[in-house]
Amino acid sequence: MKDVVQLTEGWQLGYEGGALDAQVPGCVHTDLLTAGHIPDPFLGMNETEVAWVGRRAWTYTRRLDTMTSGSAPHERTDLVFEGLDTAAHIALGGQELGRTRNMHRSYRFDVTGRSGELSVTFDSAYDEADSVRELTGDRPNVYPEPFQYIRKMACSFGWDWGPTVVTAGMWRPVRLEHWSTARIARVRPLVTVDGVRGRVELHIDLERTETGTGRPLAVHATVAGVSTRTEFDGAHAIVVLDVPDVRLWWPRGYGEQPLYDVALTLLDGGRELDTWRRRVGFRTVELDRAPDDHGTGFTFVVNGERIFVRGVNWIPDDVLPSRITPERYRARLEQTAAANVDLVRIWGGGIYEDDAFYDACDELGLMVWQDFPFACAAYPEEQPLRGEVEAEARENVVRLMPHPSLVLWNGNNENLWGFRDWDWEEPLAGNSWGEGYYLGLLPRVVAELDPTRHYSAGSPWSGSWDHHPNDPDHGTYHSWEVWNRQDYTEYLKNVPRFVSEFGWQAPPALATLRRALPGEDLAPDSPGMLHHQKAEDGNGKLNRGIERHFAPPQGDFDRWHYLAQVVQARAIATGIEHWRANWPRCAGTIVWQINDCWPVSSWSAIDGDGRLKPLHHELRRVYADRLLTLQPGPDGPELVLANQGSVPWACEVTLRLMRTDGTLATRISLGFTVPAREVLRLPAPPEVRPAAGATKEYLVADADGQRAFHLPVRDKEFGYPAPRFDIAVETVGQDPDTVDLVVHAHTLVRDLLLQPDRLTPHATADRGLLTLLPGETTRIRVRGAAGAGANAFRAALFCVEPA
Repeated sequence: MKDVVQLTEGWQLGYEGGALDAQVPGCVHTDLLTAGHIPDPFLGMNETEVAWVGRRAWTYTRRLDTMTSGSAPHERTDLVFEGLDTAAHIALGGQELGRTRNMHRSYRFDVTGRSGELSVTFDSAYDEADSVRELTGDRPNVYPEPFQYIRKMACSFGWDWGPTVVTAGMWRPVRLEHWSTARIARVRPLVTVDGVRGRVELHIDLERTETGTGRPLAVHATVAGVSTRTEFDGAHAIVVLDVPDVRLWWPRGYGEQPLYDVALTLLDGGRELDTWRRRVGFRTVELDRAPDDHGTGFTFVVNGERIFVRGVNWIPDDVLPSRITPERYRARLEQTAAANVDLVRIWGGGIYEDDAFYDACDELGLMVWQDFPFACAAYPEEQPLRGEVEAEARENVVRLMPHPSLVLWNGNNENLWGFRDWDWEEPLAGNSWGEGYYLGLLPRVVAELDPTRHYSAGSPWSGSWDHHPNDPDHGTYHSWEVWNRQDYTEYLKNVPRFVSEFGWQAPPALATLRRALPGEDLAPDSPGMLHHQKAEDGNGKLNRGIERHFAPPQGDFDRWHYLAQVVQARAIATGIEHWRANWPRCAGTIVWQINDCWPVSSWSAIDGDGRLKPLHHELRRVYADRLLTLQPGPDGPELVLANQGSVPWACEVTLRLMRTDGTLATRISLGFTVPAREVLRLPAPPEVRPAAGATKEYLVADADGQRAFHLPVRDKEFGYPAPRFDIAVETVGQDPDTVDLVVHAHTLVRDLLLQPDRLTPHATADRGLLTLLPGETTRIRVRGAAGAGANAFRAALFCVEPA
């Protein structure tokens, strides 16, 4: 049987003529941090203090004796690196084993019978990129960093939400494999289902030793009680298992996520040589891109069910990705699922994530849209990059294809759009820029290796050059003009077929800011706040977003912080509610973004310390199966009931025309039944519509615990009363760490928000923005705030106030 020895210990990192103990997996930054030789780049403005780390070479060493590392003698010993970041020279006993230049693939070296000092030297990523640029010539990109010349996580070089922390190191595990006769080199599982009959077709590649060449071997495969055995004497075999009565894997909200263990054993007579195990799920996924009266659609169809995608974009959860543990993946993805998300798009400026990510998505029912790692740049197609791109694509397509959560391969992020709109065509002057990857190489690799899944050339992409790449009427669409230059109400002006990026910024939680900016007198434009704001004119856009709707909070940071978070939540809700109201013409939204890689003002719903912004709670509302919303119509507000559930929604909707003095003008109740997966839209009855331009009356709609709110004017023009409400803190059971905050409103209280981290850094609340009518009472469940009294709770409460 193959023996595996993990090489996690005994590593040292050369530093200042000496050596530091090193952690593998890890990187230079984490080792220097552990040793106290650099400050935390996430704190203050330390990012600039550690920039030198990414501009020099680094060497890791350890003693390696391959003859004593295994438990039994074997014919062959391989040294396997699952991830090297990035340009590395590997030597053993003073002799070079090989060189690498790709973070996104693994490497294997034959070290049979060899011993000595193992050294892994990493060149500066900048030096590697410069050497490639000298070969290929310049190409344009959106940032002044050379990320398109090296197959490395692009956002290591900074982004408009991330720091420039250019890493180097063995970021994934290193091991020795001792084996004899043959080993399983690769397995491609093609998993299909027809009705309730599933099929697992295993395409197996072997590597044989010299003595194992031509030797008759067998593979034994099992899944769900079905087994088969095949004998062969070559390097390739195909095993087919037909499984009756399979249960279908569904996205969350549509059904369960049954997973089946597939086990493959390589045998030499009765002796086991190697094994391969994965989990699979049975489902069908189609992508309907057929033309229709509105243009060209982009609708996911899972197990025959047409789906409005409720998605989020995912970036690497840490700019030092070796620190992301399976537990951290699970926690972040559970937070994601709790927002009623059903699809996660892995953005093209990051990485192919660890298997732990996809395992969690399989279990949680989160569909995965996987970008190939290309983003916001023209990429040379010449060698050495072309060979690296093909090798990484082939490896990762095969690695990830067992996962039923994976539903789409996507060629790139914004590069097709960039070629057309970002003044690239003239400077490229006929040079390669990546089109051959997105429209040639990558779709060929997917079609060859993973024909069970669809491929899209890019995001955004209209399907062909017959249309503008970011045409809202064709394919996928990125909506960034709104955040960059307009008010969020402009989302209401169009109905894209599929919105794969749109977003609005907000600062992180106050406790996150205090940890990241210790001792700073916080202000929107204080030095640390500006350093942790990476977007071009980011604060200007935040301020303009606030000022379009509210009186500017002059000199009041807490008020600014609250209003920025309110505007973010409202902006995203405005887009999603509008686009859900236009299902099936619009077939999905993917919010930019769910997570952060460090503490920063950004578009995220979960900040860099893992705290939830109000946006997260708002996503939970607008991504719920059943959505009640009031949308603008030609004659006034319109009532929309969107039912993405599997059964009809029978409900009673109460519509009230209210006055700001707390009196009721008109109340009516209407009964509706909305069929499954459909939207009901009708004008609000005239008697409950506020007059156009009215500043002291508003419409509120309620149904099944949901509330929708309509003002005839913007908040700063509306005659809000001074908010008055009482609070009480009540214990819950015998748990001293859990309390209910009870709020009783005497007036209209709009967008009430408890910021729990103001109570204690680890406190959480189960609700976000709430609007209470006069006389109403609500409860907010708070955990982790033991000892906080009523005064502390009141200081942590915010709401909209009169202009």
